[in-house]
Amino acid sequence: MDKQNLEREEQVEWFKWLRYYLDFCNKYHHSTRNPETEVLYLQKLSSKGQSEAQQQQASGCITLFREVAQRFPAQGKEQAQALALTDWGHCLVAFEEMIRYRQCAKSTGKTYRGWILQFQEFLKSKHVDQVDADDAVAFLTWLATHRRVVSTTQNQAFNALLFLYRHVLKRPYDLGDKVKRARRTRYVPVVLSRKEVDQVFSRMDDPHLLIAQLLYGCGLRLTETLQLRVGQLNLSHRMVTIHRGKGRKDRALPLPGCLIEKLEVHLKSVRAQFEQDLEAGFGGSFAPEGSPAKWESRCTQWPWQFVFPAKTLTLVPESGKRKRYHVHGSHFRKSLRHAVWKSGISKKVGAHTLRHSFASHLLLANYDIRTIQEMMGHSDVKTTMIYTQTGMALR
Repeated sequence: MDKQNLEREEQVEWFKWLRYYLDFCNKYHHSTRNPETEVLYLQKLSSKGQSEAQQQQASGCITLFREVAQRFPAQGKEQAQALALTDWGHCLVAFEEMIRYRQCAKSTGKTYRGWILQFQEFLKSKHVDQVDADDAVAFLTWLATHRRVVSTTQNQAFNALLFLYRHVLKRPYDLGDKVKRARRTRYVPVVLSRKEVDQVFSRMDDPHLLIAQLLYGCGLRLTETLQLRVGQLNLSHRMVTIHRGKGRKDRALPLPGCLIEKLEVHLKSVRAQFEQDLEAGFGGSFAPEGSPAKWESRCTQWPWQFVFPAKTLTLVPESGKRKRYHVHGSHFRKSLRHAVWKSGISKKVGAHTLRHSFASHLLLANYDIRTIQEMMGHSDVKTTMIYTQTGMALR
């Protein structure tokens, strides 16, 4: 067979045998240049039931590969170590692709990636093919015994490795009872009284005040509030719909009547800014995370604009367009901390404190625990039951 004039179908077959051969060498740590490796590979093909013709085709492919490989110098020790790190690099690339494929939140992908890098460092860049469940057990136990992390941090690392093993490495992740668990602490959330809420609100200005009022009035998470779009508000029916909240769940919530007029005035100013952006040729807002590319055209439509847009525009390097993102969470947190400090409140107050206060005050108003669970977006009522303690403390 003339190896320089292979038919297209034969080329596809030869690439297949080469890919199998490289995978075989990588898995069993054989040198691709060693002739004995070819013998072992053909034995493997025979044990898998491949025909004589297929084995001859694979042998011809490997012979040609070795002839080409001999024209290049073998890698030194330093290059071999870099190649091992590249394997982890490929693993991280596959991880990023899987995060996008499963449409996980960007923050989740960032957190999981951080844990995977720590896992790689703990294993001292052990070859990916040699990583097994025992390595995960050792890492999680090390976090509890040496790093002394809290249980929630260890669970976060556990979930990151679960994603790595299940969706990227495709390996068993049955740890059983081998992992030494970090000590669980019983956490009771901080809540504000109605008087304290009023004190904080009186020392805030819009738009941060309106954000805080939605956190407390609807029990929203900060990210849910910042990512609100105009189309999610139904002011005539006094409803707000949360799309793809935590756990990718949707829920509808009533809007406090005292905020309807204020939201109408706020949206008028947002609409005026939006029209100015369109006249200046800007690209509207950013599409929702993980949305199809065809949704980009919707970014210039009014319902898709952020309720709380940023003051400045953001340059998108890929397209060269300038778009308007939503208000950054750090700006709101800074405003809230300043208001709490001026109020003289000694409690540790954050954005989530307003959400906790919402649930606790509903419980004080004799709302059913299941109703509160639905409004908070909790998957398990046990999560909602913690507010029975905060409700009792406020009585």
